[in-house]
Amino acid sequence: MLAKLKSLLSLTGPQADYLRPLKTHDIPKVLTIERQMYSYPWSEGIFKDCLKIGYSNWAFIKDGQFVGYVILSVAVGEAHILNICLDPAYQGKGLGRQFLKEVLIIAKKKNANSVFLEVRPSNTAAVQLYKTAGFKKIGKRKNYYPAADGKEDALVLSLDLTSDSA
Repeated sequence: MLAKLKSLLSLTGPQADYLRPLKTHDIPKVLTIERQMYSYPWSEGIFKDCLKIGYSNWAFIKDGQFVGYVILSVAVGEAHILNICLDPAYQGKGLGRQFLKEVLIIAKKKNANSVFLEVRPSNTAAVQLYKTAGFKKIGKRKNYYPAADGKEDALVLSLDLTSDSA
């Protein structure tokens, strides 16, 4: 009886996987992941500004561990994924798909009808993830990303959240 009551009241412990608001104290963990994943990572100041500005910033928690983050801008019915990253130790296990799905749910709850993002064409795993999730290529930004040999273009992708498949 007590176990059932605890379960109903969600007192049985933390959820295995969930998103929670990103906080200033998370920035060191964010920077660790950011620097592992990107040759040209965002700075600490950029992340602090994202928190200060009031973007929709989220931490992805798995089994009590901080494993990813997303910086999401939402305004006038549109969401823009500015930065989304998963700890490399947790990649290749379907968590990226789960994380992205949760981010899209947040965007819908914030009344976004569509989601946009930029991605490096050379990031084939991310491109495939977004295509599988239903994102469509709507354009290209020339020389958008810094690269070892100068600049790399960005693919601009969009997802319609008003369709039944989103």
